[in-house]
Amino acid sequence: MKNSKSVFFVIFVLMFAAAFLFVGPADAKVYKFKMQSTWPAGDFHNVDPQIVVDYIHAMSGGRIKIDFMPAGTVVAAFEVLDAVHRGILDMGHSWPGYWVGKHPASGLFSSASGGPFGLSSEDFLAWMYEGGGLDLYNELLQKELKLNVIAFPTFGETPEPQGWFNKPLKSWADLKGLKFRAAGMTAEVFKEAGATVVTLPGGEIVPALEKGVIDAAEYSDPSSDKAVGLHDVRKFYHLPGLHQPTGMMELLINKKKWDELPNDLKEIVRVACEAATMRFTFKMLTHNAEDLKDLVKNHGVTVVKTPPDILIEVLKAADKVLARKAKENAFFSKVLESQRAFAKTVVPYRQIGHPDYDLAADYYYKK
Repeated sequence: MKNSKSVFFVIFVLMFAAAFLFVGPADAKVYKFKMQSTWPAGDFHNVDPQIVVDYIHAMSGGRIKIDFMPAGTVVAAFEVLDAVHRGILDMGHSWPGYWVGKHPASGLFSSASGGPFGLSSEDFLAWMYEGGGLDLYNELLQKELKLNVIAFPTFGETPEPQGWFNKPLKSWADLKGLKFRAAGMTAEVFKEAGATVVTLPGGEIVPALEKGVIDAAEYSDPSSDKAVGLHDVRKFYHLPGLHQPTGMMELLINKKKWDELPNDLKEIVRVACEAATMRFTFKMLTHNAEDLKDLVKNHGVTVVKTPPDILIEVLKAADKVLARKAKENAFFSKVLESQRAFAKTVVPYRQIGHPDYDLAADYYYKK
């Protein structure tokens, strides 16, 4: 009898082990998410969320499945945040600057002119991950705006070109009276120049230029600008710009759906976003360099180096906008002071610890 009990115990253990091996872990549930971006089909920006989706699928072993769609599939581009909040979408991919109409501090996460305070794209991401920026952004979404959303960075934006014009700009005064497409806090910066600013999603910019609704536009970067066809309607491409030198793109997740995920899958999503931030940064640099060459060589685009006085005027205008908004909104002031404090430490170090980029670049390439 004693031996038979031992046999039954061994059989039970073997059956349990077999069940675990063939059925998998206790939480073998598949979590499905419906996700839409703010970027139209064919826009280079959609490469970033696709990287995030691919990483999550691979690392979760199929336990998370995401149906990813471009702008307009379920809701209009600028409705993505509200759709994630309401649960119409489970996830969204966007740029915080599109939410400045809801709260001015969104502009500090999308990009503030000048960095702000001299922050580079790398510096800005350091503030997000190491300086408290990510906590502040989720505080903005969840406490200030009362949204049922959690966000993670998926890319640290690089400096955006000044824009596309029908003739070369010579001074800040040339912007006066132009009907100019801009978005986020940049819109208010260019209003300081006397421009009439219109905010449009990427897929509407070229039709607006063709119809004369706007005269000129800035959008994002050589690859994304080329993808939406800006080179087909304007030929003078002004680089660099200081109106949006930093910022991020974001993965937005409905908070209820996020809370349903077990801890290991939450960590997979976090790590996938961080990995995508690095990977897309590399892709952006490589593709931008190649596409700028192609725009000049094969599409008749003339690259115009933005006059330095325009860049300085952008900083002056931004100082006015930032100071005004800090007085008007306490949370905006809180975020701005966090960026200022971080910049006071990091920017002077970079100035002394990192050689001027042009030093070696001019040595090898200046003609």
